[in-house]
Amino acid sequence: MILEKIQKENDIKKLTDEELRLLPEEIREFLLDKISRTGGHLASNLGVVELTIAMHLMFDLPQDKLIWDVGHQSYTHKLLTGRKDGFDDLRKYGGMSGFPKRKESQCDAFDTGHSSTSISAGLGYVHARDLKRQSYYVVSVIGDGSLTGGMAYEALNNAASLKTNFIIVLNDNHMSISENVGGMSKYLARLRTADIYTGLKRGVTNALNTVPVVGEHMISQIRKTKSSIKQLVVPGMFFEDMGITYLGPIPGHNISMLCKAFKEAKKIEGPVLLHVMTKKGKGYQPAEEQPDKFHGVGPFQVRTGEAEAAGEKDSWTDVFGKVLCDSAKEDERIVAITAAMAGGTGLARFSRMFPDRFFDVGIAEGHAVTFAAGMAAGGMKPVFAVYSSFLQRAYDQIIHDVALQNLPVVFAVDRAGLVGSDGETHQGIFDLSYLRSIPNLTVMSPKHKWELADMLRFALAYNGPVAVRYPRGCAYDGYQEFRSPLQYGKSETIFKGDGLAILSVGHMFEEAVRVRKILEKDGIFCTLVNARFVKPLDEECIRTLSQNHRLIVTMEENVKTGGFGEQVQAYVCQQNLKVQVWNAALPDEYVEHGSIQVLRRETGIDAETVAARIRAKYKEV
Repeated sequence: MILEKIQKENDIKKLTDEELRLLPEEIREFLLDKISRTGGHLASNLGVVELTIAMHLMFDLPQDKLIWDVGHQSYTHKLLTGRKDGFDDLRKYGGMSGFPKRKESQCDAFDTGHSSTSISAGLGYVHARDLKRQSYYVVSVIGDGSLTGGMAYEALNNAASLKTNFIIVLNDNHMSISENVGGMSKYLARLRTADIYTGLKRGVTNALNTVPVVGEHMISQIRKTKSSIKQLVVPGMFFEDMGITYLGPIPGHNISMLCKAFKEAKKIEGPVLLHVMTKKGKGYQPAEEQPDKFHGVGPFQVRTGEAEAAGEKDSWTDVFGKVLCDSAKEDERIVAITAAMAGGTGLARFSRMFPDRFFDVGIAEGHAVTFAAGMAAGGMKPVFAVYSSFLQRAYDQIIHDVALQNLPVVFAVDRAGLVGSDGETHQGIFDLSYLRSIPNLTVMSPKHKWELADMLRFALAYNGPVAVRYPRGCAYDGYQEFRSPLQYGKSETIFKGDGLAILSVGHMFEEAVRVRKILEKDGIFCTLVNARFVKPLDEECIRTLSQNHRLIVTMEENVKTGGFGEQVQAYVCQQNLKVQVWNAALPDEYVEHGSIQVLRRETGIDAETVAARIRAKYKEV
């Protein structure tokens, strides 16, 4: 096994030519075997095997810095830096992360997880290197999908003024998670098909190389000028016009050609972009045919590509998508917006049913929010479906462009709370804190799938901005009988008790029910309230609870600081109410990867831990 010879970084350089020829297939077989067992990001990793091999052959890690945009395509990089054994516990609690992590290896130059960041981070490294008069290469890898994000262009704009080497690799696989959209996608498509340009460039370069003494100098001068041969063949060379040397397109599965391109790139004094064409899912037919399906997967059968047996229950995302489509049939003003996540956010069905009312803006969450604001101002009812951790990227736009004008935009905040195996960069554990602070914004969270349907309809009818927050996974379908009509700002009492009251937020209701049952065995019969609205706070409910309860416990899957519990605590203090409040919330920490059940237990918000804490506190009050 060739991989056994790679125990640490740079060991790949000791392999023979024949071993290097066989290595890509062995890596793909290894990744298929491991990811089919653990789950993870498959298609993106299969697509960059040769590219990663070439970079590890041409650069010296950890001295040289390799920065992956998003980072979910870094599995081969981890293999080539001696982390093969870590794949048995990939994305499990305490195991190896599915993303680059500086604390995991010196060869991981920068922690990543969100899109369009690698050029900015790489540029920072370049300036740090130059200021400290150090000598190493910086390579930022960015996908064509990530080039739909505005931050990438801000970084390119700054990078253009560099006078020292900075290598940007554009991994062009025609995809982000969903198929790419917009002008940059079309521009890159034209570059891919510019065979006349590629052939002419190669011919001119080869001819000049044969000229003694002055040939290399002439090639260098051609590269440095903006009016180079490229301008004569491909009109409007975007990167060259900015001052960034463009090399490509380069076949991304030809290691020899990739190595030659990197050798050329290392000679350039200034920023250089290597346009590398790869195929997402390369080498595994199901992933090649459906790269979006195999972007992030659970355990699956390698032979068929079919997922291991999953539950038949609807997911929260499924419920959202179905209800939105039903509502859109009745109201032609409803439009749906995604930031390159139509499938993940449940909008694929909407896109098929209402193509004229569906908008994929690419990986551009800030733009998506202001775009939605403009549509709302124009009389439409926009719904922006987005993962909680990605909505963080549009905080200013929510405040300035939506809430300040009190525009009727609906934020469908998916993957709220703990999301599990993707870890720190994807946990949706801050949204209650950052959304609750925004004036004019209503924040709701459903206890079960029927309440999600009711809340979405309520949000669509409400004349102002509303965020509906729900988690990943199967939608809770218990207590269907508890589905009283929604009243703005009002909570819902499910069970009445005495002495102790539990106020649960959204999907923590299921855990709160378990807490109540555990406490019943100890003779503690508590009131259970479904908060429904995080903002505005149901102050009347809290005043009522304070009259016949000694302790109020809040339960939420959000960090404690700025969350629902602190809001309740502050109100009780301000009103001088005679009741104690304890918050069962996540610690103010980044929560690593692992199953949701394990993470709840480790962070102390599982039913057993909460019940034990309540027993102790109830005795004290």
